[in-house]
Amino acid sequence: MKSDLRWPASADTIVRIQSLRKRIAVERALQSPFWKRRMPKLDLDRIDDPDVWRKIPVLTKDALRELPPERFHDEFCIAPRSHVVEYWRSGGATGRPLFYPRSAEDMEWNLIAFERAWAMVGATAADCAHVSFPLGVHPVAHLYARAAINLGIGTVWCGAGSNTPSETQLELIEHLKPAIWIGMASYGLHLANLAEARGIDLRKSSVKKLVVAAEPLSPVKRSKLERAWDAEVFDHFGMTEAAIVSGEGLGHQGMHAFTDLWHLEVLDERGEPVPDGEVGSLVLTALWSNSMTPFLRWSSGDLVSLSPSKAGERPWSVFPVMTHARRTVGFFKVRGVNINHADLEDTMFREPEVVDFRAEVYNGPDGNDVLHLHVEMRNPKGEALKDTIKRTFQVTPEVTLLERGAIARDFEANIKAPRFVDKRG
Repeated sequence: MKSDLRWPASADTIVRIQSLRKRIAVERALQSPFWKRRMPKLDLDRIDDPDVWRKIPVLTKDALRELPPERFHDEFCIAPRSHVVEYWRSGGATGRPLFYPRSAEDMEWNLIAFERAWAMVGATAADCAHVSFPLGVHPVAHLYARAAINLGIGTVWCGAGSNTPSETQLELIEHLKPAIWIGMASYGLHLANLAEARGIDLRKSSVKKLVVAAEPLSPVKRSKLERAWDAEVFDHFGMTEAAIVSGEGLGHQGMHAFTDLWHLEVLDERGEPVPDGEVGSLVLTALWSNSMTPFLRWSSGDLVSLSPSKAGERPWSVFPVMTHARRTVGFFKVRGVNINHADLEDTMFREPEVVDFRAEVYNGPDGNDVLHLHVEMRNPKGEALKDTIKRTFQVTPEVTLLERGAIARDFEANIKAPRFVDKRG
């Protein structure tokens, strides 16, 4: 089965697409009452001028949450409800969720992005893929699965543990022998931990490639996944306001950003572009999938860097390379010390005896902040772990050792792992 992935022929092709589609994106946004109120007067003939483009205000999720849910379509969207073919739930773990309508035209382009993601990891009709992203209004699982079907790839639509129990998923991997597993990295680690506790060696399974998305993947977490599954890991990055935005392909040259589908800006705190390779806040404009929801200069809440494309013969080599640093939110401040969630996770997963953990901060009886780590370990060494955390972050944690599988039971009921919880008032 063939699909038209519409790879751009060259960097010059991308420049031409950007120039044409940025103007169309602005013209479509101006059909939205929401944007009409926000948009300054622009010379559309000069929209490629960075000074003109940056007059467009950056769009945030908080700004959209100010719209009453019952008014969201009429205020923000630019096509009638009769054109809606499905709704997508916005990701994230904080704030009121948003639900975005999608038109058939939008879906054509969004599925192309997901089909590219499969092509980049070398998936073919000879493969079967086990899908462990959560199934529901959040779109990532069914989009990967539908795109796979378009390419003739076999699919097992398990969803996360709340859709299909993790024990059953391990049985299906054993019986159906998929070559590819896709899901969040945290759930991949959970399945590996559960398999170990059940005496199953996933390193001997049929799965040889892992495709992960929906949360940042640090080198430490990647290494832990590779060891647990003895499989090649591919990192993909996307968002509900777009689709797959960038993906790692064969050769592992980084995540290639589909800049023919999305106009990407990386900005500093003043809203100015940062130099190539430096970290800043990601701002995205949909160039094609904007016939319903005009996501123009959307601030995704991610810190990334973009570097020029790397030479190569593969069709995605023309795209720049994105590095996902972290979310702009994601740290505890404990007794005056900033503890970045990603740094804490890396420190924990570097410890070979740590199976899984959850971190909480609460107000202690004396009024001081307390960092409380709930940890599953192969060989309990709570005091040694305390020393490691104190040495790394200058904060002495409380450590509670849990029975194996305790964190997993909480994990399975959630779309995104509740690994970090701030319980302070």
